[in-house]
Amino acid sequence: MKVVLSTLFIVLVAAFGSQAQTFTEETNQYRNHYKEEFLHSDNSPLKAADLPYLQFYEPDSTYRVVAHFEKAKGKSFEMPTYSGMNKTYVKYGTLKFKVNGRRQKLTVYRSLSLQQLAKYKDYLFIPFKDKTNGADTYGGGRYLDLKTTDLKDGTCVLDFNKAYNPYCAYSTGYNCPIPPLNNHLAIAVTAGEKNFTKHHQEASIK
Repeated sequence: MKVVLSTLFIVLVAAFGSQAQTFTEETNQYRNHYKEEFLHSDNSPLKAADLPYLQFYEPDSTYRVVAHFEKAKGKSFEMPTYSGMNKTYVKYGTLKFKVNGRRQKLTVYRSLSLQQLAKYKDYLFIPFKDKTNGADTYGGGRYLDLKTTDLKDGTCVLDFNKAYNPYCAYSTGYNCPIPPLNNHLAIAVTAGEKNFTKHHQEASIK
């Protein structure tokens, strides 16, 4: 019996280790792609020499959660940006989930201008703040992206390991939406992108 239990324990540990390794590999692969995107965007604030200054928390599956989605019938409104300009969004719905046993809620938005573009017609936007802002992470908050196709049967996977900085974290001169008060989390989300470790550059307003 001890031999059987020992064998089972080894198998379970190996399986768990494999899953953890796969998650880490997937997250790192995603981040490599994320960095590459800066080199192929016309209005990118970063060049190849800047990429080493991008910093991230270690991949943590604790911050990859299943969220329950509630669709909203929101009207369009103007979301302020850090440049002083506004961008038009509509409230698309609400995500409810738990992080480390604590209930959380985030509002999901949809850009009316991006919705008109075929490439971004399914694009959903989650600007948020948490207790790491101004310390480990950018003081102006971070963003998460989803697609309408990610919402299945009233749920979706919300992965804070994919939380990223607005362009304003790297350079002045961009219209970065300010996370609304209802998307200020009362927890520290120690996952995703951290502070950019190079001084800001100047850019034209975009």
